[in-house]
Amino acid sequence: MLARTLLFLHTSKGKALFSTHIVPDKPILVRDFIHSALYHPTHGYFSQRPASVGVLHKTISFNNLQGRKAYMKYLDNIYKQNDIAWFTPVELFKPWYAHGIAESIMRTANLSVPLKIYEIGGGSGTCAKGILDYIMLNAPTRVYNNMTYISVEISPSLAEIQRQTVGEVRTHLSKFRVECRDAADRSGWGDADQQPCWVIMLEVLDNLPHDLIYSENQVSPWMEVWVGKKHDRETHSELFKPLQDSLITRCVEIMDWEKDHSNQSGSVSMARSIWSKVFPKPRRCWLPTGCLRLLEVLHGVLPKMSLIASDFSYLPDVRIPGERAPLVSTKKDGSSLDYGSYLDAKGDADIFFPTDFWLLERIDHYCSGQLKMHKDNSSKQGKKRRTITLDTSSFMEEFGLPTKTRTKDGYNPLLDDFKNTKFYLSVPTHNIK
Repeated sequence: MLARTLLFLHTSKGKALFSTHIVPDKPILVRDFIHSALYHPTHGYFSQRPASVGVLHKTISFNNLQGRKAYMKYLDNIYKQNDIAWFTPVELFKPWYAHGIAESIMRTANLSVPLKIYEIGGGSGTCAKGILDYIMLNAPTRVYNNMTYISVEISPSLAEIQRQTVGEVRTHLSKFRVECRDAADRSGWGDADQQPCWVIMLEVLDNLPHDLIYSENQVSPWMEVWVGKKHDRETHSELFKPLQDSLITRCVEIMDWEKDHSNQSGSVSMARSIWSKVFPKPRRCWLPTGCLRLLEVLHGVLPKMSLIASDFSYLPDVRIPGERAPLVSTKKDGSSLDYGSYLDAKGDADIFFPTDFWLLERIDHYCSGQLKMHKDNSSKQGKKRRTITLDTSSFMEEFGLPTKTRTKDGYNPLLDDFKNTKFYLSVPTHNIK
């Protein structure tokens, strides 16, 4: 569970401004509320903390640390020395984390065609530099000379940091470029690219906007949740409407696909209906509609992409109700504070979600055209995909160099501490269905 702890070893003592401008006068969907709370150019959390992602100036010498106690002390010191919100795993374990990802690409990619890699939300550029370093040193010269690495980054300040980080090796610059735009916006991609490529998303899914649906009991239909201002104009409240948003509707269909295709008997369904009337229990469910929108765009513009994504598989101590509910956390007086409602986040708190990797796989197959919904009448022919989900430790043991992150007494923070994170790998096959 240390993965969550690492995110909240904040050192900044300043307080974010509490904004009432997150919600306009008219109600908005929850995903729009979350997007505004995180990314509003003036009042959003990341806009108020432009230096939230840290950059380590030197690699941690894990082999020289005695064990866990020494590592945690070292970690505490570097957080105190850097006025930032968090260090990502690819930063803490550089270059070995990025090298593991590069090795997984090298083993799977068709190196007879030029290698093209896209990274969504490249942070400080540490992953890009690490992958380019590894391929330069370990791949055939022609692979490195002919490759392209494109970072799609929504933040102008981070885009510039990425250029500086990758530019530390001059030969990388001819292979690397940053496109400062929203990856989920189809218009920014231009024409579809039919060539094979790789897409990397590290800790991207957890901050993508989600929607919320609500049901009065176990059998009542789902309803969309909207956020509006109360009469005092200072606080927010929820409104419930019948499902009508197309993105929410598609996500619900994907989520319920397994249930719709199961052979549930009429007696079981009747028993559930009776039980819900006797013991009614409201239901709340968070939907990764931001993920669905992004993957729809990526599969549309990069139909032969292979995907590597890593993120939180679960989050401890979540107080907000609902399946796949987020953590909403802020920093006050030097310590982290978790909110009990997402409505309390008005630009002063991070909002991040666990990734349901089973649902991620279903969304991936749906967006590629492999998984057909019963209401989907399209004739689109989708490529079948081979997918696998691995614990971070399993991924790094297979593709990385775990000896490089091991301390003297055998403790290995990369393998031992990130128990609530996973890797998802998805590659196309040659079979058309």
